[in-house]
Amino acid sequence: MNIDNDAANLPEFTDSHGTDASPDVSRGWDHIGAIIVDATLQRRQNYHATVKPRVLALVAAWPDAATTSGFRRHLDTGKLSDVISWPSPGRLAQVEDLTCVLERQGIETVLELQGALGDHAKRAVLREALAAVRHVSPKTLDYIDTLSGISTVAADDVQGHGE
Repeated sequence: MNIDNDAANLPEFTDSHGTDASPDVSRGWDHIGAIIVDATLQRRQNYHATVKPRVLALVAAWPDAATTSGFRRHLDTGKLSDVISWPSPGRLAQVEDLTCVLERQGIETVLELQGALGDHAKRAVLREALAAVRHVSPKTLDYIDTLSGISTVAADDVQGHGE
């Protein structure tokens, strides 16, 4: 085993939950499917090497998945794993669960997601529903804010390093 090669496979910077929380405040999508997939894949993954290329592939392959209903139509085909080159059923189930939350909350567009996250009462309800999804931590909730354009502060800056 070559230690140098192993080090190259490690994420650049991770927080206590294993999220690649490097201070890239430019992250954000005008595409519901991209937000869901990005938020799901980020846990314990290198953003630039693993997450971003897969999200870009999703946006290119499914431009009409910019809405929740468009994303749902594509999810129902069962081809998400192929589009994002991700075989793990756990992450794919999380994508499904997050999509269901947005559907139940009546959130169709990124603009509607921003509106819900910007309204104090709606925000609390939405964050509680999202937090009920397996592997959605407070940092993931903050990251969804960033991805939707609500916050430009890195999750670590909002939550602190010792969560």
